[in-house]
Formats: sequence, C-alpha cells, structure tokens
Amino acid sequence: MAASHPSAAAHARGSPRRGAAVARKVAVAHPHTARRVLASPRADNRQPDLLDAAARRFREKGYAGTTMRDIAAAAGMLAGSIYYHFSNKDALLIAVYTEGVRRISRAVALAVDGTEGAWPRLEAACVAHLEHLLARSDYASVVIRVHPQEFSPKTAQKLRALRDGYEDWFRRLCGDLPLPTEADADELRLMLLGALNSAAAWYRPGGRSPAALARRFVWLLRAPLDHPR
Repeated sequence: MAASHPSAAAHARGSPRRGAAVARKVAVAHPHTARRVLASPRADNRQPDLLDAAARRFREKGYAGTTMRDIAAAAGMLAGSIYYHFSNKDALLIAVYTEGVRRISRAVALAVDGTEGAWPRLEAACVAHLEHLLARSDYASVVIRVHPQEFSPKTAQKLRALRDGYEDWFRRLCGDLPLPTEADADELRLMLLGALNSAAAWYRPGGRSPAALARRFVWLLRAPLDHPR
C-alpha cells in the first residue's frame, strides 16, 4: 500500500468554517445530487455501521458475491434487521455509493478551494481524486468498481446520476482550461479520468506517489498543448 499522504479532508478537520464552506460549494456544484451526496445518516440508528459493513463486504467479495445476511453479520445485526434500513441490496449499494461519492467530492472540493489558475485547479482535483482512490478505502473501492450498466435500469439511473454529479467537477475544470480551438475539453476530461481511474488496477507502491503520478498525468496532457509543434 502506498505511503500515507495527508488528505484534504484530514486538513479540514482543523478548520470547521472552511469545511462548512466547502460543503456548501459541493451542494451548489451538484444541485441534482446534493441531497443524496451530503445527507448524513440518522444519528438514532445503526445505519453508519451498516454502511461501513456493506462497503467492506462489497470490496472483499464484490456485489454479486455478497448477501444481505453477510452484511448484517458484519454489522453485528440480526439478518432481518437490515430491512428496517434498506428494502433490498440495490438500495444498500446506492447508499454506499452515495457515501463514497460524498467523500471523494469533499476531498476534491477542499483541494480546489483557494487554488488559483485553471491548470493548477485541475491538477489539485486530480491529486485529490487519485490519492482518495489509491488509499484503498472500502468506499473508494465501491465507487471505482461498480459499473452502472451492470444493474437494473432503475438502479443504473441512480448510480449514473451520482457518478455524473461528481464528474461535473472535472467538466467545469476542464471547461475552464485555455485550450486551443482544435482541442475538445470533454475528450480531455474522459482521457484524464480514464488514466486516473485505471491506476487502481495497476498502481504499486515504490515508484511515484499518487500525488506525483496525478501531477505527471496532467503535465503529459498540458505540455503538448502549451508547446505545439
């Protein structure tokens, strides 16, 4: 596992005002998913423990290989009690995915906040994105491994809305770049996110850190645009 890097979210714990401001920015940036992404579980139940257990089991065994009984046991609950919180496994997956998106969205928001310049802002977002993915957290694993097209139309629609809401960060950041007229911001975004997300499959510690790797990806895109032949 890669050496730990101080995350933007950890930095924010010492700055509650900044954390609240960033939470508001996330809500404004993603109005169609803000309620789901930023909502906190109710304090009077076991839902946080249940989400943690589900994320852990989904990471370890995959969605198809995990049963509701597995998740209930991991959370220390009776098998039937899980249905007080979620009607089925798809509903539980959506809740886990929502929490994963909330966490990575917050990390990106904190990284971009206060960063000046279009390219530095994109670089900061990429660093936060890759550090979060390569931290190997249960929630990050679910976000990167779950593919909406593998589920029912109703579940797929909800997962895509969450994913698209998060990717709006990169749509705006890439849209702000001073690109030449022949360059397409959407194509650049898709190529960049594809490279970043693929690192979860091949990254091994011992080489570049996640932050250095993210900066390298951005540089490889920017250099030919800044110095065309």
